[in-house]
Amino acid sequence: MANRLAQTTSPYLLQHADNPVDWWPWSPEAFEEARKRDVPVLLSVGYASCHWCHVMAHESFEDDDTAAYLNAHFVPVKVDREERPDVDAVYMEAVQAATGHGGWPMTVFLTPDAEPFYFGTYFPPEPRHGSPSFQQVLEGVTTAWTDRREEVAEVAGRIVADLAGRSLVHGGDGVPGESEVAQALLGLTREYDEQHGGFGGAPKFPPAMAVEFLLRHYARTGAEGALQMAADTCAAMARGGIYDQLGGGFARYSVDREWIVPHFEKMLYDNALLCRVYAHLWRATGSDEARRIALETADFMVRELRTAEGGFASALDADSEDAEGRHVEGAFDVWTPEQLREVLGEDDAAFAAAYFGVTEEGTFEEGASVLRLPGDTGPVDAARVAGVRARLLAARDERPHPGRDDKVVAAWNGLAIAALAETGAYFDRPDLVERATEAADLLVRVHLGEVARLTRTSKDGRAGDNAGVLEDYGDVAEGFLALAAVTGEGAWLEFAGFLLDIVLEQFTGEGGQLYDTAHDAEQLIRRPQDPTDSATPSGWTAAAGALLSYAAYTGSEAHRTAAEGALGVVKALGPRVPRFVGWGLAVAEALLDGPREVAVAGPVGGELHRTALLGRAPGAVVAAGEGPGAGAEFPLLVDRPLVGGEPTAYVCRHFVCDAPTTDAGELAAKLGG
Repeated sequence: MANRLAQTTSPYLLQHADNPVDWWPWSPEAFEEARKRDVPVLLSVGYASCHWCHVMAHESFEDDDTAAYLNAHFVPVKVDREERPDVDAVYMEAVQAATGHGGWPMTVFLTPDAEPFYFGTYFPPEPRHGSPSFQQVLEGVTTAWTDRREEVAEVAGRIVADLAGRSLVHGGDGVPGESEVAQALLGLTREYDEQHGGFGGAPKFPPAMAVEFLLRHYARTGAEGALQMAADTCAAMARGGIYDQLGGGFARYSVDREWIVPHFEKMLYDNALLCRVYAHLWRATGSDEARRIALETADFMVRELRTAEGGFASALDADSEDAEGRHVEGAFDVWTPEQLREVLGEDDAAFAAAYFGVTEEGTFEEGASVLRLPGDTGPVDAARVAGVRARLLAARDERPHPGRDDKVVAAWNGLAIAALAETGAYFDRPDLVERATEAADLLVRVHLGEVARLTRTSKDGRAGDNAGVLEDYGDVAEGFLALAAVTGEGAWLEFAGFLLDIVLEQFTGEGGQLYDTAHDAEQLIRRPQDPTDSATPSGWTAAAGALLSYAAYTGSEAHRTAAEGALGVVKALGPRVPRFVGWGLAVAEALLDGPREVAVAGPVGGELHRTALLGRAPGAVVAAGEGPGAGAEFPLLVDRPLVGGEPTAYVCRHFVCDAPTTDAGELAAKLGG
């Protein structure tokens, strides 16, 4: 019998709709039920492509005895962290404060007033490595709730008070300047892995936003060391197992320092951020490899993640069925020498094994290897590589595919729109710009819809129930602004302005600080407010970047002031934890450069427009259009006449403009091209 989750749109919640556990979605009614029954709430948070979430579900939530105990003593509540990042953030902060670490699945026990008092992540079905079994935890919490209620209430009260005391001020006086950016660069250099690229040790995450900062810093200052770290990191990832050498696209992270074995789930946000970074690396260096990776990653997103409505799905699972019908991680992606021989024959299999680093003992589990490019094969026959790759890809396509989380998350689609629009423009792929435009149309049609506020998710063209958070507004505005620059359609600038006005009205506090939830959002035990960039830009830094660009396009003092207020946090965090404020530092580079405003009075897609888009000046905004109506689309194009009847470019910053030019080479020089 299905439980209450059968009525939801979240693929993760729907995975649990047939559990014997009597799950509730997060709702006031669930807490009312706990109050009425005088039992605690078990809050379980995860997401559809999370490997250990599947494991715990199979071991515990599908078990009739465990479910019977749970249903009798708790009100069980399931949350998809991708639908409710606010709920996830608040309780994850509590888990990390209490245990020193966090992760998913997240398991939290709450009072009926939603106050947390006991925490964990994955609990095994029987005691293991010093960790109690899930059943033991349930029994222990029940005993404490029944026999030691005052103690539970005291713990919960202390935790809530501690969380309330963590409220963040805006992070510093004024905006980050040269000295903070220089300290941040020094900090990244200290954490840089000279041997393998990237930052820190294992597990190693793709540092897309830190690389974006390094590329912008190089463009502004000419610092070769910054470019070298960016280029070498991108090369190491592109040749590693974290990158799908057959089908394109990046896995979530590498379990080792060398980028060999990934955690196989593929997330839309990683691929969107990395696609854009490789496109920008190509813009900086002309690297053929960077061009290839940007295009293959864009094609992966369109082929594997695009939904029937034109949006982009959240993720592909790490797990799929292997040849024996077992559901295991990486089954879709890994190869044994024997499997190579079956597809390619002896000679080509030997060639492929050497080229892709497939060994007899294997680099992964059970003698299988993750394909990578170890690079010690010497010169290779490109046609032979292409033939082998095509045959392996066709054979892999016959394997059972990983599951897909089909929900469309507004923020991550915003990141994808920016990546596809720019990649399409740089490499003359109008189809990619069309895909970006279709995704943007979906966001306006379904996620903005009638309510004129952004909804966080949709599925099958139906808007979800959860309000957009700050990262949705910031990333969608960023995507719309990139689309406006590429297409010359001022409507996207207008939509971005509409979203950013809501940021000013609903998400901004005293002195420029930002909140992750709107002033009128559901009140949780604490109002979440996280300025650090982790897997994606934080809402805080995403909004700062979009506000700054919008101000450059329109001359709006209010948006410029808000961007500068928000960047106070980067002044505070940049020198201390540069790896965790990479996008904030990239926005700081744009501020230090102006950013430059480029108005092209001339045809969209013409030589001057293309030259402007390829300019390397950090965060430069580009408006293109011709004819009397162009100024109505973009304020930057008002009073920008042609010179001598030729298409003309104007470059301005800080209220000062260079002499207009009709020469593409001169424009490129003005923009660091």
